[in-house]
Parts: sequence; structure tokens; C-alpha cells
Amino acid sequence: MPEHVVVGVDLGGTRVRLVASGAAGWSRRVETRAPSLADLPGFLKRLWRQWGLSSRRVAVLVVASRGVWTPAERRREVRRLRGLARRVRVISDAEAAFLAALGERPGILVLAGTGSIVLGRSRRGRWARAGGLGPLLGDEGSAFWIGRWWLRATSRNDERLRKMARAPDVVTRIAALAPSVLRRAARGDRPARLFVTGSQEILALFACAVAEDLRLPPPVAVSWAGSLMENRAFRAGVLRSLRRQGLRVRAVAPADPPVKAAHALAGRLARGEKG
Repeated sequence: MPEHVVVGVDLGGTRVRLVASGAAGWSRRVETRAPSLADLPGFLKRLWRQWGLSSRRVAVLVVASRGVWTPAERRREVRRLRGLARRVRVISDAEAAFLAALGERPGILVLAGTGSIVLGRSRRGRWARAGGLGPLLGDEGSAFWIGRWWLRATSRNDERLRKMARAPDVVTRIAALAPSVLRRAARGDRPARLFVTGSQEILALFACAVAEDLRLPPPVAVSWAGSLMENRAFRAGVLRSLRRQGLRVRAVAPADPPVKAAHALAGRLARGEKG
């Protein structure tokens, strides 16, 4: 039976990634379709049973989740996950992505996948954000944003749209249209190019606002996360738009994936370090 296990979870809009490690070299990695935030405790309980774990053997569980930002939201999710480990910490997925990409350095993270947010950190550790309000109120520039506008511009079947809107996984299904829009844009399709360029300009505008809020000195370190920003051509367009909008930037490739940052934080907390 594994002992003194530490677990990091990255719960995104489409995929969930998990890294676990314990004494004597025991380790597990999981990547699969993401459960909802409400279903995450059941998902983890099934994994614990599959691995022969009990909650007392899990020293620390760190979950980096979408839809979590305020202290109240974090406390609520900690209560939901209580009983899965001796100690539970919940942080935002954007915060984990920033720490994985830039560590403790000042700079900006542009996260654009199913959803979107731009997160910045100053030299003194102050955070600022733009976007990240979810598909109903925000997520501008995200894969969902591109897919939604593409559907509205091209669909001639209102019944198909109504049926899709009632699907429980409607956000994921609409976001899944974005890669095809990017491919069309790369082939020169004018409407697709307009949507892609609009997405890039919005993300760049958010990044400029965060840099101004934090008074980050140029050149500003800019890193990235999420399926859209991992696309080299899309990312290059965002960086070009940043420079057109007057922000001097230095592109910094992410050092690690967000799940590694969550796992590393779990390890530090298990050792009694601050995190």
C-alpha cells in the first residue's frame, strides 16, 4: 500500500490531469475527460479505490480548478473535497498555470483554451486578472468564444442550434469547433480569419490592461497555457497584437504543465513548507 501520497490535480474545462506520488517511488498519472467540479470528489474516490488508497494515506491533495477564484469559493471546494486527504488545498487553474509557466517571477500568463483569462503578477506578488468570467459572462477570445461566433455566423439550422444549446456538455462541444476554424483561417478563409484575429486582439487587449494595472516594466515576460495558446500560429498572432498595441514583451515558454505546479505545491505543503 502506498504511503505518504501527495496529489496534484489540474481540472480544466475539457480535460483533467492528475499526478500522484508516494514513498518508495510509487507514482500515478491520469489524463482523461474532465468531470464537473461537483463530480470531482466522486471521480477521485473511484481513483483512490482503484489504487488501493485510503484518505489517511493521502497526505496532501492540491486541486487547481476552473471556476474558483475568491477565498469563499476556495473554502467551499475544500469542504467538498474534505475526507479525500489529510490536508486539501484548492487554487485556481489560472494560478497553477502561471506558477508552472513563470514560477515566482513577475509577468503575464495568457490562458486560452475552452475558456480564457489573462493573469499577471507584480514583483511584489500582487495579482491582477482580466477575463475569466465563464462562458455566460466572459471567456472572450477562448475556443468557446470562437466556436460560438462561428456557429452563429455559419449555421442555417436553428433547430440544430437549439438542440446543441440543451446538451449538458454544450460549452465543450462548441469549443471543440475552434480547431477547425483555425485550420480554415490558415487556408485563407476570410470569415474564419476575422474570428481568429478578433480573438487574438481581445486577449492582447486584456494582457495590456493587466500590465498597466500592475505597472510591469518592459519588456514584460509573457507566457501561455491552454489549447489555443499552445497552437504556434495562434500564439504568434497574440504576440504580434500585443506589440501592435504598444506593449514590449518577451515571450517565455512555459517551464512545466499546470498539473506539475499543483503536484509540487502538494509536496511543499507535505514537507511543512509555505505555499
